Amino acid sequence: MIMPGVTIGDNTVIGAGSVVTKDIPADVVAVGNPCRVMREINEHDREYYFKDKKIEYPVSGGAV
Repeated sequence: MIMPGVTIGDNTVIGAGSVVTKDIPADVVAVGNPCRVMREINEHDREYYFKDKKIEYPVSGGAV
């Protein structure tokens, strides 16, 4: 649940069932009631693995 007037930064992950009561910065993982920042998202988090095999995803680019 996201309360009115709250801003969530780009590339932020909010945990299921969290209650977001204040602004959350970009590039973090936040969870809980009230929602709190647990840690920053790093390069290892941007990799995706399935059954120990790395899956390569193209990096999304900005506006050109």
